Amino acid sequence: MFRRSPAWDDVTYVALDLETSGLRPKFDEIIAVATIPVRAGVIRYGERFYSLVRPPDLVTLSADGIGAHHILPSELADAPALAELLPAIDERLREGVLLLHFAHLDLGFLKDAYRRARRDWPKPRVVDTVKLLLELSHRQQRFSPHPVPPRTLLPVARLELGLPPYRHHHALSDALATAELFLVLRARLGARTLRELS
Repeated sequence: MFRRSPAWDDVTYVALDLETSGLRPKFDEIIAVATIPVRAGVIRYGERFYSLVRPPDLVTLSADGIGAHHILPSELADAPALAELLPAIDERLREGVLLLHFAHLDLGFLKDAYRRARRDWPKPRVVDTVKLLLELSHRQQRFSPHPVPPRTLLPVARLELGLPPYRHHHALSDALATAELFLVLRARLGARTLRELS
């Protein structure tokens, strides 16, 4: 039976960003996590969640990501382990729709974290701002004789849509950047229901 999709702003979105030691979920570690909810179409920054994450082994931690996020292993020594943070993360994931930029990467790390902790993955519905950027680009370029490839890097996409620059590769500022980008894209696309966004 066909079910009506809820209005886009009847849904809570949980903008989430991770910083990781590299790009391989099976081998690299989550070293920072942040979430910011969007309720009734409004970013609730006062309800933000942010933490550094202590990896299982600081000595063997890959240094591949340091050039991007600038988080040093010594900064992680006193942070909580991911297993300690998963209950808080899980509570937020079960609250609504998961909002990500480049969903594939963060989902890989999240699912692997749940597997390692022997927790059931909550299977949240996902909205990916990259997918929305591609849809907007497709609409804008349908009648263009020389279409420009869409730019999906978070700071570049924000700049092109008139949003201010933020510190890139910091979990909290990237979660906020994703939430803001989502609201602009939703308006540009004229999406009125959750189905039109996911």
